[in-house]
Amino acid sequence: MSGTTTAAAALRRRAAGAGANRWVVLVVLCVSLLLVAVDATVLHVAVPAVTEDLKPGGMELLWIVDVYPLVCASLLILFGTLGDRIGRRRVLLLGYALFGVASGLAALADSAHVLIVARALLGVGGAMIMPATLSILRQVFPDRRERALAIGIWSAVAAVGAAVGPLLGGFLLEHFWWGSVFLVNIPLMLVSLPVGRLLLPESKGDGKGPWDVVGALMAAAGLFGVVLGVKRLGSGESVGSLLTVLPLVVGAALLVGFVRRQRRRRHPLVDLKMFARPAFSTSVGCIVLAMLALVGLELIAAQYLQLVLGLSPLETGLRLLPLTFAAMAAGLAGARMLRRFGPRRMVCAGFCLTAFAVVLLTALGRTDDCALMLSGFVLLGFGLETTLFGAYESMLSEAPQEQAGGAAAIGETSYQLGAGIGIALLGTVMNAAYAPGLSGVPGVPASASASAGHSLGEAYEVAAQLGGSAGAALRHAARDAFVHGLHVTLLVSAGLLLLGAAMALRLPRVMQCEPEQVELPAPRDAAESRVSV
Repeated sequence: MSGTTTAAAALRRRAAGAGANRWVVLVVLCVSLLLVAVDATVLHVAVPAVTEDLKPGGMELLWIVDVYPLVCASLLILFGTLGDRIGRRRVLLLGYALFGVASGLAALADSAHVLIVARALLGVGGAMIMPATLSILRQVFPDRRERALAIGIWSAVAAVGAAVGPLLGGFLLEHFWWGSVFLVNIPLMLVSLPVGRLLLPESKGDGKGPWDVVGALMAAAGLFGVVLGVKRLGSGESVGSLLTVLPLVVGAALLVGFVRRQRRRRHPLVDLKMFARPAFSTSVGCIVLAMLALVGLELIAAQYLQLVLGLSPLETGLRLLPLTFAAMAAGLAGARMLRRFGPRRMVCAGFCLTAFAVVLLTALGRTDDCALMLSGFVLLGFGLETTLFGAYESMLSEAPQEQAGGAAAIGETSYQLGAGIGIALLGTVMNAAYAPGLSGVPGVPASASASAGHSLGEAYEVAAQLGGSAGAALRHAARDAFVHGLHVTLLVSAGLLLLGAAMALRLPRVMQCEPEQVELPAPRDAAESRVSV
């Protein structure tokens, strides 16, 4: 390495972390991500205990579960771009503080309304933390080879958090009350706040122009409407329902207005020119398709394991662990694979491997086949994480450094939207393939068959009420119909994954690792830090 290159590398390190150990910074950021990822799933196993204690209505219970991801997804762009403006570390530390306070409020909630408010505040804190971790990572790892390794570790931690949530929640519920699933966050945040303030470097964007408050609120409200509508579709609400259509239409209109506003502004909140870069737009699309397949399949797999095979929630969680371990392995090996194969082949191969795993799982039937399930879940986890790793790394590397917060927010928003759309789309396919199998069951009234066609769980309840040979026939038919629906859903998923593989062909063939241009930060005057309305 020449003296000039060495000096440039040293300058990048000083600008990124002011001498901070970037690997220690990575540990702090991973702990932050772990907390947010765990909190997204830890409540799922506590829902029965919350229902028994707080006696929420059906709508209140739905909001208790959904308000966290809904608020978090809506505010990612707002806080990601705010971090570019006022400092990413500052937003991250504020997120820590809010997350800790909201956790205490949730743990001590004595009514459903208080718990809903606390979960919403947790969503705000999560939206402050998630894009900040990725954008700070982008700042402290200017070398793409090191950044690829860091993103691999970061994504492996995300996979661990998603799997640990239900297991940690189950353990705490066995020994403590349901509020302990939130209370565990507080000591971790009390440690993370001073450690983060001491070790994390501050970084900002170029600071040009005012921060677009109206644009940020339009993006937040638009995403809230779209995600709410998608979640209602995923929960089985009718497409023609006013409470489903109205949020989708209003949300889409606000997002269209947001895009038009950003195109007109001299200093946009989000530089939409990033989407003109094939690598960036393709990466975002790949993230959506990968999450669409993953979340929808995990939901249906959990129902299959519990309702068809009769496994307990803990046994179901343990059966899904191989998927998580495979995802961790792919994340840790991702940097080496990216250097060797390049983004195009890596992401395309990840999609193809996942599609193969999904087709393999169509051999599942009414009996437990551990070997087949283990093979399918391992291939599924490795393939999907390979895809997500390559897409995230390409997206983040393609974005300008001063837009790191906005780019990270777009990536996380794509992640959340893909998850919501996956539940809605694959759930609809599943229901469409499942319900016809319950029409005309001998000895079962048409009204009972119609009720049983809503879900396998409801079919079991109707069968128990009928009893006798009619109940047994309905139960048998419902299991067969669910397995048929599972196979159809898996094949649809495989088609979507192959579509993702074709999309990935637009990614760069090789991993470009040229030194980045680094500019010394210019002094800011008062006019540059103003806020526009």
